[in-house]
Amino acid sequence: MDPVVALFLGVSCLLLLSVWRLKSGKGRLPLGPTPLPIIGNILQIDVKDISKSLTNLSKVYGPVFTLYLGMRPIVVLHGYEAVKEALVDIGEEFSGRDSIPIIKRSKRNLGIVFSNGKTWKETRRFSLMTLRNFGMGKRSIEDRVQEEARCLVEELRKTNGSPCDPTFILGCAPCNVICSIVFKNRFDYQDPDFLTLMDMLNENVRILSSAWVQVCNNFPALTDYLPGSHKTLFKNIDYLINYILKKIKEHEESLDVNDPRDFIDCFLIKMAQEKDNQTLEYTHENLAMTAFDLFGAGTETTSTTLRYALLLLLKYPQVTAKVQEEIESVIGRHRSPSMQDKNRMPYTDAVLHEIQRYINLLPVSLPHTVTCDVKFRNYLIPKGTAIWTSLTSVLRDHKEFPNPETFDPGHFLDEHGNLRRSNYFMPFSSGKRMCVGESLARMELFLFLTTILQHFHLKSLVDPREIDTTPVANGFASVPPSYQLCFIPA
Repeated sequence: MDPVVALFLGVSCLLLLSVWRLKSGKGRLPLGPTPLPIIGNILQIDVKDISKSLTNLSKVYGPVFTLYLGMRPIVVLHGYEAVKEALVDIGEEFSGRDSIPIIKRSKRNLGIVFSNGKTWKETRRFSLMTLRNFGMGKRSIEDRVQEEARCLVEELRKTNGSPCDPTFILGCAPCNVICSIVFKNRFDYQDPDFLTLMDMLNENVRILSSAWVQVCNNFPALTDYLPGSHKTLFKNIDYLINYILKKIKEHEESLDVNDPRDFIDCFLIKMAQEKDNQTLEYTHENLAMTAFDLFGAGTETTSTTLRYALLLLLKYPQVTAKVQEEIESVIGRHRSPSMQDKNRMPYTDAVLHEIQRYINLLPVSLPHTVTCDVKFRNYLIPKGTAIWTSLTSVLRDHKEFPNPETFDPGHFLDEHGNLRRSNYFMPFSSGKRMCVGESLARMELFLFLTTILQHFHLKSLVDPREIDTTPVANGFASVPPSYQLCFIPA
């Protein structure tokens, strides 16, 4: 036999054996499509729309199935019952965070979003407590959001009713709210540092949602040898972290332990209190990563939702008109909207729920892992196995939301016009890994959108029937298409 042929056959046999060992070794993983050597099931996944691929596979293999991306198994949970059972009913066992290789390289699994074990629990606990003390969900944070909403209106007035792309302006407002919490001060919208930060955050979301990055995450060895947008992502993350480290140093030089000004000050005070414990949680590095998480997640998710919201309000002017009627009736024109108004505005609240349901911002959420060997249904999932939860399958469940592919605020209204709450509403995920900033995000969406609609009429540049709301990227996040509109003073 030719030596080359023999070598090829030998390598192929070893690869097939390794796949068989993964499938038949420790644990009883759910069935799924047969993986190929080295690449696994990557050819059966549309990296431009992973969620759609998971839906198609669930029709064949059911609500719980296994995929192999490369040589690594991933258990997929599809549908409300499977997602709820895992994340809520036995949430502790499914509370691990799987590392995303493209991010792990820069963030080293610190902070809130990508940490695990004691580091995650302690950092999350401290962050929630600190944000609450600074008023997250209370009056003081509401004042900051209202102030930023007024600044947003003034920036929109400067467009003089001319066509504009709202991407930048809608990113500035939530970013400034986070800046006021983390760094104490908000930025002027034309501040050079602020412009750089905004550009990098926007670019990172575009890159993370690209098909190329999905490939890099599954085959991380490529990132060391091939050029591509992942290099820009690494550079941007490094820049943002170094910027935060610079801010931390400035805070240390002016710190007053009796008068903490913001999140960084509170963390530095805790660091001093814990200096003899030699814990991994209270370090400069973990502070930088935690601030990065608050800064990045708290800016881009809200700004993308706002951008998508305005696009939907342009496409459905009858919905916009009803919201503005409710604003006029409950709030009027001469005071700022407040969170107390929300309970008296069921239609507006239903529209906000439907926007988040329809846009399906994070289709597969962030990957989990199981923290121990878990018996789940008829399977035994080994500790450390990656878990994907399809939020699309929950937010677009046909039984809970009739015509789920249609934008319809009626999905969240009962027969009397009151808000109808649904356990299927999981845009922030669910369970122990639920988004830390959920209450802040809900507040921002309500106050920013009602303030905009209180002061402006939205004018589309094309016939609303021609507006396409299909996302241009649907990997990590659903990114809306670019568009322009006019803000006509009311």
